[in-house]
Amino acid sequence: MSENDILEMDSLSDTEEERGDAELGMIDEEVVYPEEFLPTYHSIREGAKVDKAQQAEFNGKPDSLFFNDGVRRIDFILVYEDEDKKDFEKRHTFARRLRRREYFEASLMKMGVELEATPSVVDDKLTFLKIHMPWDVLCTYAEVLHIKLPIQVNDLSSRPSPWRYLSWIAKPFYPSEDLIRKETEFFTAPFEKDRLEYFYVKDRDIFFTPSMRSRMAYYILSRAPYEIRGSIKKFGMNKLLDGGVYKAAYPLHDCRFNVRSSEEGCPNERYLLYEEWAHPKSFYKMQPLDLIRKYYGEKIGIYFAWLGFYTIMLTLAAAVGLGCFIYGYTTKDTSTWSNEVCDPNIGGKLVMCPQCDSCNYWPLISTCDTSKKLCIFDNFGTLVFAVFMAVWVTLFLEFWKRYQAELEYEWDTVEFLEQEEPPRPEYEAKCVYERKNPVTGVKEKVPYTAWGRCVRVSIGMGTVLFWIMLILASIVAITVYRLAVFITFSTKLRNTDLKDLEPLKEYVTPQMATSVTASIISFVVIMILNVLYERVAIWITDFELPRTKTDYENSLTLKMFLFQFVNYYSSCFYIAFAKGKAVGYPGKPVYLLGEYRNEECDPGGCLIELTTQLAIIMGGKAIWNNIQEVLLPWVKNLIFRHCNSAASEKVIPRWEQDYQLQPSSKLGLFYEYLEMVIQFGFVTLFVASFPLAPVLALINNLAEIRIDAWKITTQFRRIVPEKAQDIGAWQPILQGIAILAVATNAMIIAFTSDMIPRLVYYWSFSVYPYGDHPDNTMEGYINSSLSVFNISDFHSRSLVTNTSIPSNFSSSLVTNTSIPSNFSVFFFFVSSQHIVYFTKFILSYMIPDVPYAVKEQIKREKYLTQIILHETNLKLVTRRLKNGDDEILSNEESETVDMNIS
Repeated sequence: MSENDILEMDSLSDTEEERGDAELGMIDEEVVYPEEFLPTYHSIREGAKVDKAQQAEFNGKPDSLFFNDGVRRIDFILVYEDEDKKDFEKRHTFARRLRRREYFEASLMKMGVELEATPSVVDDKLTFLKIHMPWDVLCTYAEVLHIKLPIQVNDLSSRPSPWRYLSWIAKPFYPSEDLIRKETEFFTAPFEKDRLEYFYVKDRDIFFTPSMRSRMAYYILSRAPYEIRGSIKKFGMNKLLDGGVYKAAYPLHDCRFNVRSSEEGCPNERYLLYEEWAHPKSFYKMQPLDLIRKYYGEKIGIYFAWLGFYTIMLTLAAAVGLGCFIYGYTTKDTSTWSNEVCDPNIGGKLVMCPQCDSCNYWPLISTCDTSKKLCIFDNFGTLVFAVFMAVWVTLFLEFWKRYQAELEYEWDTVEFLEQEEPPRPEYEAKCVYERKNPVTGVKEKVPYTAWGRCVRVSIGMGTVLFWIMLILASIVAITVYRLAVFITFSTKLRNTDLKDLEPLKEYVTPQMATSVTASIISFVVIMILNVLYERVAIWITDFELPRTKTDYENSLTLKMFLFQFVNYYSSCFYIAFAKGKAVGYPGKPVYLLGEYRNEECDPGGCLIELTTQLAIIMGGKAIWNNIQEVLLPWVKNLIFRHCNSAASEKVIPRWEQDYQLQPSSKLGLFYEYLEMVIQFGFVTLFVASFPLAPVLALINNLAEIRIDAWKITTQFRRIVPEKAQDIGAWQPILQGIAILAVATNAMIIAFTSDMIPRLVYYWSFSVYPYGDHPDNTMEGYINSSLSVFNISDFHSRSLVTNTSIPSNFSSSLVTNTSIPSNFSVFFFFVSSQHIVYFTKFILSYMIPDVPYAVKEQIKREKYLTQIILHETNLKLVTRRLKNGDDEILSNEESETVDMNIS
């Protein structure tokens, strides 16, 4: 490549390309070259004849993972349609695709990659391009990607577990050791081609695992050029996939998921994963994380490790939450204040004010059933459980950090830093500015200046805030709709004969009609905004141009989660902290926009509404997501197999069997993480109102682990292995939710439930000097919590009539809920927050993030690496000195011979 070459990633039309040539040809700045990231790259001159991939027919071996010679392993597959078999009127488009494909394949061969093309057995239009990475190419790119490989067997014996004598009890809950054997542990170091003799190379064919080989192949494919137009060089397999040059790109599964491979020496890892992990019969077993990581890469492995750890920790929270629920259920019939509501002599004689301008009076005893249900969730046990969950979430995050540190060491990601992770191809293509690296001090190319980066980030943040405000505006609009149609439904349903709906007549209420229609509208709005915002978030992140894929995913994750947080939790926050809080009082209600009277809670209170909302959202969301994850890929694959049923009797090769599976999502594990983190929010943020949330989450997660495992093992093509050190941006998101959960649960207990007023009455107002009872009791709480209102003081806009008052009750007075002690509520809110936050801080400080044993092993590994580097440098110096001495001796001998001759 010349110094004026410019790299381009965009797929342009012919006219746009010519215009781009004219514009970009004026740029004389030096840019980043592919040689910096592709050491084996050799450019092909424009117009030069290019080499073509070797053609080979299918050899009839369906389980083969090799070229037809049976020696060269297949590391990656590209699929394309043969342009010679296309319709004539489309030939001009396909000719351009053919030119790009042939140049791309020639570039791969120039870089040392070996190719073999085999036509499809099922569809004669398809061709499968098999890619093989030779040993020298693997060694080169293992060094480029800083892949850590074994140098010596781990000689640090692991400390015996105190539970080792009970291992026979836990053995049935682990994968079968006869099928999945524990591998030897090694100390590892970043690979260096010049120090090959120091690495533990027992067999070159298995030194690099298939996942490592696929990762290196993907790295080359993402950067190989496919077209040269003047000074413009276009590169990257992803653009060829988007442009239709290739139809698919994927690494191979090693066998069928339910049948062992007939090939000798095949590890059958996919089969083992299905039998011991993805099969429903293994739902009770621990996950084979090392095999998952070996087969799918660290990114998939760390996700399932986190999900499994989260599920195990949920068992404790679920047990305590279930105990709290049982306590509330068994004591609901003995609740004094609830019995007063249901007492005909107390609750039956109390008439409550209407909840809207067109509503009727209602007796307090009508809320008897609701009050009994409320006792299950609004009791002293719930207060204890909320404090327990605040401690639990701290322990979960701290112990996860320790477990993650162990995985980082075992999976060789301890030093997986930003400098080791290669830049994204899109980032490399835009590097036109020069700066001094603050770490290395070496000049490097970047795609923007400091001011340009500030502009990009500002535009991104502004766009995210705009969309969050948009969804908040939709929530306000739906709230106004609820207030407006509630009055309409109240009037219409009161004046309408519902004889045709006799079985459902008692359920067709203004509240129900309003909630159903508002929920449908809210659902439609949320789904539309979800689809639009996902595209906008991806566009913003692309515009910001993060350097590495980890930076890209973290940036996209934060943008998407902020939107989804508002999207999923807004209704719960509204019910818990807004609904029924600013309604005024009889005679002087509060109107929104001066027209719509603010919505009040149901007669049973807002807490029971929040509990119902959480139960419906968590249960419905879990069922819908699991059905969607299971059915959609299964139905798609079923349709694909049905369309190709004519070829089912043929022997189909491994690469074509995988092509019939579903492609993996471009967003990777984002939606899997999002689903679990949203669930984590429901479990922690509002647990004070729904102690069964951890139980539902545990049941869902036990199914989620196996569904995700079944999905990626049986229904999807093999995912390209990726390196990952941790769960990325989800870690600070979880910590933020944990901090927010303390405040939300304290506010629910203080402002949404009646816990504090009841405690204040029990300890202070039920006895002297405020009460008449000799001992602390809840008797009389209902009367003390209500105030008297004269109905003649009703607002003129009220449509309530005296005819709705029972005949045995005085029409001049009715009761209305009073305002609890604000000081007591506020004092509890502030004090409880500070106590729990202090406890969380102490626990976080006392639990170290990295176990002591892991620290020892890391130090030992670094020491061995330094020894190897020191010995290598000594040998190099010795060799150079010896060569220098030999040259001196040879020169002296030649001079002596010359003197003798003379």
